[in-house]
Amino acid sequence: MKGLVLSGGFGTRLRPLTYSQQKQLIPVANKPILFYAIEDIIEAGVSEIGIIVGPNRDLVERAVKSREWDANIQFIYQDSPRGLAHTVLISEEFIGGEPFVMYLGDNLLCDGIIDHANSFRSSGADASILLTEVSHPERFGVAELNECGEVVKLVEKPKVPPSNLALVGVYLFQPVIFEAVKNIRPSWRNELEITDAIQWLVEKGYHVKASVVKGWWKDTGMPEDILSANNLILDELEASCSGDVADGSAVQGRVSIGQGTVLEEGSVVRGPVIIGRGCKISNSYIGPYTSIGDGCVVIDSEIEGSIVMDGTKINVRQKIVDSLIGANVNISESCKKPKGYRFVVGDNSEVQV
Repeated sequence: MKGLVLSGGFGTRLRPLTYSQQKQLIPVANKPILFYAIEDIIEAGVSEIGIIVGPNRDLVERAVKSREWDANIQFIYQDSPRGLAHTVLISEEFIGGEPFVMYLGDNLLCDGIIDHANSFRSSGADASILLTEVSHPERFGVAELNECGEVVKLVEKPKVPPSNLALVGVYLFQPVIFEAVKNIRPSWRNELEITDAIQWLVEKGYHVKASVVKGWWKDTGMPEDILSANNLILDELEASCSGDVADGSAVQGRVSIGQGTVLEEGSVVRGPVIIGRGCKISNSYIGPYTSIGDGCVVIDSEIEGSIVMDGTKINVRQKIVDSLIGANVNISESCKKPKGYRFVVGDNSEVQV
């Protein structure tokens, strides 16, 4: 089995962050979302992975190549977003007639895909989709199953949902999917939809099975989704400390502190919290469910429930909550202010409050 990870698109719902970086590279618990997908695929026994890249391909390639992977990885260029089925179409040469798993690079799964991949391998199915129960199925693509758990119909955002089972962004295919994508037409969005390709398989009598996700799943398309995913990952954090904690500062609960980071006197860190390498935390409070990237400086500030990316400097005497703050941002005081702030700030910005 091969792997196909999608890391293209423009990420318009995450602007301004995505004006300067690829959405799949936004960190959750100090690790790019894309890396979780790659790790899940490798853990499922896949050793050859193709990554679909788009306009920001240099950013993605540089990030992926910055780490050693237990897999051969190559990059497949898509000139513009033309639909999930189009990414399958342009990957035919890479797949080379083998079964494969397609994983949307902005999705996070609690328990990975090992069980789902093994079930697909042993089932003899032509395709398998992952599903999860949702409260508002009308907002998603929804699957209708028969009594044997086989897919009989896929419906996109139905007004009257046939079930509460929504599609998760992980799909497993046999090579027959290439025939399907070549026999569908673009949707009203002028994109080749993967749901249309799977529906084609169903209508032609191919075996399409479903696999239900038991743990949590997150599609990190919006700032609040990313912060929620950060909370879920930090819930599983193990405490560690490779930095220096000065006398007169306090670390409480599950906290991970990177090498070269210094907690100066008067600072309190209450977990779950992860702080990267080479940071300086001075006379500040870092509260639960916060991720601080590498090389950050936090002075006389309070931060809680937030993601702060690499190289950012924060020096405000008020509490920052539920914020998504880009890399190399400078947030400092200049005038009278309210008691709290909420930020979604792009890379290389400067904010005075």
